[in-house]
Amino acid sequence: MSAVLSLPTVALQRRPDPQRKDWFDAPPPRPTVEAERRHRQEQLAVAFRLFARHGFDHGLAGHITARDPEWHDHFWVNPLGLHFSRIRVSDLLLVNARGEIAIGEGPLNRAAFAIHAALHEARPDIVAAAHTHSTYGKAWSTLGRTLDPLSQDACIFYEDHALFDDFTGVVWETDEGFRISEALGARKAVILKNHGILTAGPSVESAAWWYIALENACHTQLLAEAAGTPQPIRHEVARHTHGQIGGPGGAHFTFKSLFETVVREDPGVLQ
Repeated sequence: MSAVLSLPTVALQRRPDPQRKDWFDAPPPRPTVEAERRHRQEQLAVAFRLFARHGFDHGLAGHITARDPEWHDHFWVNPLGLHFSRIRVSDLLLVNARGEIAIGEGPLNRAAFAIHAALHEARPDIVAAAHTHSTYGKAWSTLGRTLDPLSQDACIFYEDHALFDDFTGVVWETDEGFRISEALGARKAVILKNHGILTAGPSVESAAWWYIALENACHTQLLAEAAGTPQPIRHEVARHTHGQIGGPGGAHFTFKSLFETVVREDPGVLQ
């Protein structure tokens, strides 16, 4: 005769003052500039680990940057040649507006500087920007057009991404970076024709998650068009949906859940 397990009784305590806390509530600010710097560095290092897990690590291409909270014309970036899956906080480089390494060993990806220095200068509201040669973003970029609002998730980018259609080779100079920033405008993302995709946001969390989401949107539309004739969401509904989910709040909390998973599995990323 099997024994019957007796589970302990848990007394539930109802809040005397029920509170509403939505998923898009703004996170509290860090108390010091040093704490904010460390926060951005940790988010940046984990973002590279996540990009590696998603396969956004083709060759030597790819970079994510985070503006320094004290020296606003400096940004943190990955060193050239270190695989995304190995990057730690201590590996990050601090680069100034002239492309010189102020902290770290390098080397620096010259294309990363040319693109990101221009973006950070042109858009003071941008804290972080992400660009890699991910497969579906790269494939979609060859079509030379923006994405349609085919799904709720795609509406994150409805009327909020642009097309840069002037590919001239590897970006070595900041003047092309400024042309990319002009195409981006006040939006969160840009499709670089025959090149790939780029996202930018007011935090590392938003820029990184939006990149993952934009790659997914590219993948979805490629599949949909291969299967038949997709039927987009109506303009007014797509615009309304963008207003609901297009802000950085959802991106912050989505990235937070991924961040915690990476750190739990490999706490060395924060070293």
